[in-house]
Amino acid sequence: MFAALGRLVSRRRWFVIAAWVVLAVVVVSLAPALQTTSEESEFLPDHYESIKATDLQSEKFPGATTPAAILVFEREDSAPLTEADQADVDRIAEQLGPELGEKTFVQQVVTVNPEGKPNLSQDGMAQIGIVGLAEGATGFDPQAFDDAKDLRDDLAPLVDGTDLRVQTTGSVPQGLDSQESGDRTLAIVGIATIVLIVVLLAVIFRSVIICLMPVLVVTLASLVATGLIGWANEVFDLKADSSIQTILVVVLYGIGTDYILFFLFRYRERLRQGEEPRASVVHALERAGEAIASAGGAVIVAFLALLLSSLSIFRAIGPALAIAVGVTLLAALTLVPAVVTVLGRGLFWPSKKWRREPEGARFARIGDALGRRPAAFAALSGVVMATLAVFALSFNPSFDFTSSLPDDVESTKGLETFQRHFAAGASEPVPVILVSDDGPLDQAALGTYRSDLEGASGVTQVYPGQLSEDGTAAQFSIVLDEDPASDAALQDVKGPIRDAAHDSAPDGTEAYVGGTPSVFADLQDAMARDYSIVFPVAALVIMVILGLLLRSLVAPWYLMAAVGLGFAATLGATVVMFQHVLGHEGLIFMLPIYIYLFVTALGTDYNILMIARLREEAREGKDPRAAAAEAVKHAGPTIAAAGVILAGTFASLMLGGNTLIVSMGFALSFGIFVAAFVMAMFFTPALTALIGHAAWWPGHGDEREAPELSEVPSTSDTP
Repeated sequence: MFAALGRLVSRRRWFVIAAWVVLAVVVVSLAPALQTTSEESEFLPDHYESIKATDLQSEKFPGATTPAAILVFEREDSAPLTEADQADVDRIAEQLGPELGEKTFVQQVVTVNPEGKPNLSQDGMAQIGIVGLAEGATGFDPQAFDDAKDLRDDLAPLVDGTDLRVQTTGSVPQGLDSQESGDRTLAIVGIATIVLIVVLLAVIFRSVIICLMPVLVVTLASLVATGLIGWANEVFDLKADSSIQTILVVVLYGIGTDYILFFLFRYRERLRQGEEPRASVVHALERAGEAIASAGGAVIVAFLALLLSSLSIFRAIGPALAIAVGVTLLAALTLVPAVVTVLGRGLFWPSKKWRREPEGARFARIGDALGRRPAAFAALSGVVMATLAVFALSFNPSFDFTSSLPDDVESTKGLETFQRHFAAGASEPVPVILVSDDGPLDQAALGTYRSDLEGASGVTQVYPGQLSEDGTAAQFSIVLDEDPASDAALQDVKGPIRDAAHDSAPDGTEAYVGGTPSVFADLQDAMARDYSIVFPVAALVIMVILGLLLRSLVAPWYLMAAVGLGFAATLGATVVMFQHVLGHEGLIFMLPIYIYLFVTALGTDYNILMIARLREEAREGKDPRAAAAEAVKHAGPTIAAAGVILAGTFASLMLGGNTLIVSMGFALSFGIFVAAFVMAMFFTPALTALIGHAAWWPGHGDEREAPELSEVPSTSDTP
């Protein structure tokens, strides 16, 4: 199959290249832009309590506005606000109102609390103004972010001539700063990724053209992939979080370069044997095509397992990454061979060293040692991963996307100022919606209900209930002790506050707790459900692929066990670094999913390459230990090169500047390092050597096949 594909691509090389260029132009011209969101509530299904509360709030209190921005006023000399200063705040709010009415915000800046008193801090040092969203507007779309930028511009001249300074924070300004930070992160990561790939390829091949070819090929593929993802998100109404664009850059360039490496090593091997370039392309695709396709297939199905998630964020991320890998895989099997056919031996210019077979002494020594003492290698590598895996048990998930914002942006500084002078929970009171099942509410019972809510742990204040127009619902606003986005607030709402709201609801009524901490609590439950489904399904499908590829019912079990151990070791190492060493309270809740999918899928890639080479050596008549030694000797350099490049590209995420991207960069780069240099290089070949012929039961894929009796044993440095 892959030999036939190689012959077709090498004959029609210019047609293949032209088809890819035309496809990229069409997709870029017609595809919609890739839209993302940072609104956690958009990720949840409708049956969760926080979403029901939001829907009821919109239905019963259509005039109520969602807090979109907070204006924090204080004196430039940090003295208490005077009456003149408060008058200036009221004037600024009044003058700003008409400007807001032309945007996605309501035409009013509220400078008093629900009891009609000025929103002044107890120490008199700060006053706030609340800006709400207009009806039908969403605070996490490009229009709202543009309006937040205009809001800051409009405020500047209004504050001039006063003794005040003002900072904007809240959901929309934080979203704006997150978007701008993400754009900077995307630029930094993109440049760092390309520079890293070019430098590493230069070290490996010493060729100018090879340094540039993967970058150009993957760039073309990425244009097609991004457009297809945009179409998929629009057609199926998928909502990905704002980190997806940065992740896509790394996935496309990292995995794309890996697959290109697998092909180029085989192509170079054949050229060294004196074959012509076109025939070498056919041979390289015939030998490497199955491994590339199997590896890509494992990655794709692992990502598609996210379609089983109850969270829309994962359902969007899964297809997006699957599309990206699918397009990259197709490019590696068609566009890359076509370009290589055109370039021929000139691909390696100006280097001449490609003509000489490297001795591979270092990997030969490692392979010989592993072949002699496989139990020691399996035990040592297993103990290293198991020790790190223990720390995964202390993983503390965080659900606050805004916590990853840089410290120097205005919304972060504004929030810090706010929290110095006001109760932490005052930035976003938690709504509790009480709904009657049979007619108007008994107003006498509302006071008692408010008192019960005030008695709940974690509550600072409860504002009087606001009745709906038809009298069948009341909205209470709870001010928490803790920051609404904190883990402590999540626990308070999930436990005592929800318990008090539900248990104290008068007969014939039902209560729903909404707001950010309620969303986080529901995300926590949804995440636990998804982990119990997505992880096993992804593992099962990858095991099926391994079983079909290796024709074995035994090997897939210990290969997947090795990958699972690598996942736990990666998560444990990330917990050690960020929670224990750097002192972070938690790590973003999505991290285990990303680690699991990348380490499982890409770790399987490297396992496939190593075990396929081990099987090849066994078919040449070598016993299990000798086959493992030869596999490490010849497959080791390819896996090492691919692992360094992919780990390096993921490590470039650590230049992003916010904790979400930095922690993800560390985790994924460490996971790839473990997958390549601990699991695939030592653990799985050592286990295979120990298990011996039984590892291939019942297909016995390690046995010599009749058509291969006349083949000359390969001595290449590649799988």
